[in-house]
Order: sequence, then structure tokens, then C-alpha cells
Amino acid sequence: MGLLERLKQDVLVGDGAMGTLLYERGIEQQCFEEVNLSHPEEIISIHTEYLLAGADVIQTNTYAANRLKLSKYGLEDKTAEINRRAVALAKQAAENRAFVVGTVGGIRRFQMEESTINEIEEALTEQIIVLIDEGVDGLLFETFYDLEEALLVTSIAKKHSSLPVIMNISLGDISVMSGGIHAASAFDQLTEAGADIVGLNCRMGPAHMLRSFEEIPIPTDQFLAVYPNASLPDYRDGRFFYSSNPDYFATMTEKFIDQGVRLIGGCCGTTPEHIKAIANAARTRVPVYEKKLKVAIRQPLASDRPARKDEKLSEIVKKRSSIIVELDPPKKLNVSKFMQGAKALKDAGIDALTLADNSLASPRVDNLALGTMVKEQIGARPLVHLTCRDRNLIGLQSHLMGLHTLGLHDVLTITGDPTKIGDFPGASSVYDLASYQLISMIKQLNEGLSFSGKELGEKADFTVGAAFNPNVKYIDKAVKRLEKKIESGADYFMSQPVYDINQLKAIYDETKHLDQPIYIGIMPIVSSRNAEFLHNEVPGIKLTSGIREVMAKHEGDSESSKQEGLAIAKELVDAACEWFNGIYLITPFMHYDLTVTLSEYIKERTNVIKHSN
Repeated sequence: MGLLERLKQDVLVGDGAMGTLLYERGIEQQCFEEVNLSHPEEIISIHTEYLLAGADVIQTNTYAANRLKLSKYGLEDKTAEINRRAVALAKQAAENRAFVVGTVGGIRRFQMEESTINEIEEALTEQIIVLIDEGVDGLLFETFYDLEEALLVTSIAKKHSSLPVIMNISLGDISVMSGGIHAASAFDQLTEAGADIVGLNCRMGPAHMLRSFEEIPIPTDQFLAVYPNASLPDYRDGRFFYSSNPDYFATMTEKFIDQGVRLIGGCCGTTPEHIKAIANAARTRVPVYEKKLKVAIRQPLASDRPARKDEKLSEIVKKRSSIIVELDPPKKLNVSKFMQGAKALKDAGIDALTLADNSLASPRVDNLALGTMVKEQIGARPLVHLTCRDRNLIGLQSHLMGLHTLGLHDVLTITGDPTKIGDFPGASSVYDLASYQLISMIKQLNEGLSFSGKELGEKADFTVGAAFNPNVKYIDKAVKRLEKKIESGADYFMSQPVYDINQLKAIYDETKHLDQPIYIGIMPIVSSRNAEFLHNEVPGIKLTSGIREVMAKHEGDSESSKQEGLAIAKELVDAACEWFNGIYLITPFMHYDLTVTLSEYIKERTNVIKHSN
């Protein structure tokens, strides 16, 4: 009798964790799937313990045995061997006493190095075919946070075999996947794609998963599964620990069965003792076919939040000439000169004052604090940079929630310079997200959903700028990156400084098809040394030989150097204004007098053109 036939009449018991159990028992290799080759006896021993505990279904030790994940350990060429050995070990332990399912883990999370969907398809197809060829009784897909990836892998499995497919997704919050997709909706889409068993696994313990199942109907032609974590993890002395609570699992097994679940196992932190408790409880029960569905009462998103009074920068620049000026937060605690500069720029009529986020990886006064001061004390509009380098997902969302609470709605997303170039070269660079992923997450906040998919009670109202580096050999490739950011939700772009008039025209020609406006970066040069540093040492900035030669003639005379740099900047402004409404002035070394002068110059120039027309 096959797996699906058994589920029609019985509640079946899955096995528990493999990786955390190996870890607990002192197997500390970085890649637990490699243990199939180096310590096969350990794998057989764990399978056997789960079988003796009462498991009807055991998984191959292949969760991360795909080419993409194995490549992190230099094991990509052993992909097929690791998967084949895993199936052989599970079958050897099972001795036809239990079903052996080939396990495939999800790849997509939120990380910056996230693979493309095509790369994922190739890697998972390769793994799935090996597992099928080795004669597994079914395929178990687990820990899929991304619905697109889950649907893809389900279709791959159905394309290559008629084996039963178990698809376990992982939730960002109770009942919802990332993006706010309700678990019931995800299950419907997955069963339509061909999944025979749909369920939940990982991240949550039994209590939160039970609350999710209370909102999920019992399917008529498919089955439900659940593989909860043992508990929330604890961290002590450099190691993770999970609570040992087998009796609790027995109680929760009864409740899962009442919700219509047919296959019950365990995920992170669960042990043979947990599976024994599940089995003892499940053996006394028969499947449940009907239940009263709990309808979650979700509060509507607040609609009485005051509307933004300011027009969006992305709309302003479509109508008229618009100026954004960057003034770097200071590295020291005294902010008086910064505030003086901010006021002078406000008086010069700029549209927004943009504040970098620890530029060049050096700590500065927090731009959220200064942005709030600029708004409240000066009345200027702050545009806050947000780097992916310094904060993990938790910190990024918290920071954005703080910006929203303070009414700071304009942000610029950037990847951020690596820490090795800054004051603390040994500091960690987080990079949980790439900038385009952060854009997408911010747009999700605008829908009232957290990064995990949890409802936030009201919608944010961020306008999101994105960085553009045109100082590359092939500008068409840089434009492709812009298009990717537009797909993620970017509202407008701010470019790195440009120092070549011909390049300005080239940028216009390559980007004129885009609906999203571009603020062209102009940064005055203050000395020959400054010019050489920018050209030779700052990533993403190149100066023409003519500009460097002109600045070299003024070497040693700081005042004439500044005036020459200002004249060059005005020429660039004149050229940029022929093709772009937006100018992004970058203040060098707190010389805000230069950007004040340029702001006034742009205003005067714009008025002259307006009146002449």
C-alpha cells in the first residue's frame, strides 16, 4: 500500500530533526549533508532511532543537498553522490518498515546572495531527478518561505514523476507567508500545481502552527501535514538549544489531528523522544474529516492616518526643476555646523536635504536623529539614506518603522560601502538584503505588511529612491540594474557624481525610455588632491583628464581651487539641466557654501529660462 493510500485511512507519523540532532551529538561539520559520506553510521543510527520511536515516514538527509548550497562548501561536484548515498542509508535503516521520502529544502530567503529563479530550477531539478532515480517512495519539500519557489519545485516534481509530493511551507507569521499570502491560499495554489500533501514546517513551535491550522480548511482530495520545531531556540555558550518537551508534543498531536492533519513529524530541535510521544498519541486516533473553521478577525488597516502634506519628490521632478542636496552627518558629536548648513540650504530653496547612512563605512551621527532635527527645527525636508550594510532584517524594519512614526517618508536605498574601507575594517558587513530587495520590502510596508508578512495595523507611505552608478564601462548594463530596481518598486533614482558633459548626454539617451526620473549627481571639487582621490580611489567616480589638469593648475591655492571647482560644477549643471529636471548636489567636506551657491545658481537659471519662454 502506497503513502497516499495509507493516509486515506490513518494518521501517519513522520520523523524528527536530523541536522540539530547531529549538532547536539557533536557532529559539527559545516555541511550536515556531507555526513552521508563521512559518517554514514551516524545517519543510519538516527534513522533507526526514529523508526523505533514509531515513525512511518523517514526523510533522506538531503535538505541542503543541492548544487547551489553545496557549492558553499566546495561540494557541488558531489551533489549526485551525496543524494544517492542518503537514499541508500535511509532504505538500509527502513528495511521496508517505513516510507522513505526524498527531502529537498527551499533555497530562497532574503539574503543578498539569493540565486535567480533559473539557477534554483536547475539545481533543484538535478537533485529531484537523482532522488527519483534512487527509488524514494515520495518527495518531501520543506522550509519553503517563497511561494513562487514552492510552486516551481512542485511542478518540477510532477513533471518528472508520479510520486507523492509533500510540500511544507514556512510562515513569516501566524497563518501568513512572506508577502502577506495566507497559508490557506498558498495551499490551494500548491494543490492545484500538483502537491498531494500540503503542510507547515520549521520556524514555529506547535502552538503557533496550531493557530494557523485553525484557519485552514481540511482539503477533500489532498492531505495536511505538520512538522513543528520543538520550541523557540535558546542560545547559550555559543550553541543553540531547544526545550525537551515530548509530553507537550503528545498533547499537541491530539489537537493537530482535530484540525484534520494526517502526517505529523518534527523539525528543528525534535528528537526520537518527541516522535515517540507523537506516535503514542496518533495511534489512538482516527483521521478527522470535518471541523469548524476559525475565521480570524483581522482589524482593517487604519484609514484615519493623516495624509502626507508634501508632494512626492518623484512627482515634483516630473513637473519642474528640482534640487536635492546631500549634507553628510558629522563624524563628531557637535552638530551645530551641520544644522547651520542645513538651514542655509533650506533658505536657498532646495527641495530636500539628503543624509547619508555612515558613508564610506565610517560611523556618523545617526541620520534618523538628524533628519528629525532638520524637519522639526529648520522645516527642511529630510531624505534619509538606508544602507543594507549595517542592519539585519530586524534592524532594517525597526528603523523604517521609526522613520514612519516620525513622519520621515523619503528614503534612499543603497547597498553600502564595505566595512573594510572605513574606520572599523574588522566590523561585520550584514548585507541581509541587496538594495533592490530592500526596495521591495519597503513597498511591502506601504501595504501595511512587515517583512515577514505580518500585518502592521496601518500602511506606511514611503517614497523610495534608488542609487544609480553611470560611471561604468557599459552603461546599458547599469540601466538594466535600474530596470530591476524599478520592478522592485523604485520611484526615482539619484546618480553618482558625473564629471563629463558627453557622459550626461549618453545617460539621457540610455534612460529616456524610463518613467522614473533621475536626479543627476554633481559634486564640486575643492582641490587637485580631492580630484585625484575621487578619480583614483573612490569606487563609482571617474573624472575627465581635462578636469584633473585644470584643478592641478590651482594646486596649493585653496580659494582659487574652490572657485575653479565651482565653475566646473556650474558647467556640468548647465549641461545636466538640458536633459534632466533633477539635480543632486553632493556637499564636499561640509563646504555647504558651495552647494548653497550652486542651488541658488540652479534656481536663477531656471527662472531665467522660464521667463524667456
